[in-house]
Amino acid sequence: MNKLEKARKWSIGKLLVYLFLSLTALLSLFPFYWMFVMATRPSSAYNSIPPTITPGNLLVENFKKVLNQIDFFHSMWNSFVICAIVTLVVLFISSLAGFAFAKFSFRGKNIFFVAILLTMIIPPQLGLIPQYFLISKAGLLDTLPGVMVLFFLNPLGIFLMRQYISESVPDELIEAAKLDGCSNFRIYRSIILPIILPAFATLGIIVFTAVWGEFLWQFTVLRDPENYTIQVALAQLSNTRNVDFGMIMSGVFWATVPLLVVFLLFNRLFISSITEGSVK
Repeated sequence: MNKLEKARKWSIGKLLVYLFLSLTALLSLFPFYWMFVMATRPSSAYNSIPPTITPGNLLVENFKKVLNQIDFFHSMWNSFVICAIVTLVVLFISSLAGFAFAKFSFRGKNIFFVAILLTMIIPPQLGLIPQYFLISKAGLLDTLPGVMVLFFLNPLGIFLMRQYISESVPDELIEAAKLDGCSNFRIYRSIILPIILPAFATLGIIVFTAVWGEFLWQFTVLRDPENYTIQVALAQLSNTRNVDFGMIMSGVFWATVPLLVVFLLFNRLFISSITEGSVK
């Protein structure tokens, strides 16, 4: 009887957990669903009372309005190029720095690491003017490299890689590789990289989505519509007195599709990194 009661209690508890997770997932997905609904409705549905929660039939028509206002696909390509290059560079630099901070001993290591972490508490708005001045002096204003260069050094990425490498790569494995005559970069390429692929996926998703959604710096640097990213281009849709919310939501909806594709492509490695961390 005790075993039956314990099994029943475990089943009820598990059911409650699943119910809570399902409700949380629905609440998280609702803003995306509502954005899709508004993208299929006329602008008047945005302020309707009661709110409209069922899709309409204007998705294609609203998107055609977007295409008439901005060069949507070219702006998407610019954003993709920026995000892809920044993500690859951040993964390379962060993994190398994380490897150094995790497995090497050198003078001032902890001071350098703390200094890098302290940059995370500085609001990016404070550095906007000096960064703009430096980019201007370098002749990179209104260029895609001028947008990318500030994101190459990622303190969060260095911290994540340092922690993951410290926990996942045994010191004995590195020492054995050194005894076999491997250089530091050979150890990084042949030993470190295969082990930290799940962490790569996690950091890659974080960096890609962060750069894709960044607006302030891109809006400050870019002036030529030919160089607009999708965030800057979408901002041009609201520069009128009569704002077409259906058109704007349609543009925003299609601009989020690449983020969903990236997550679906790398979600297995992303979940793997989470489960490995929980086991450790």
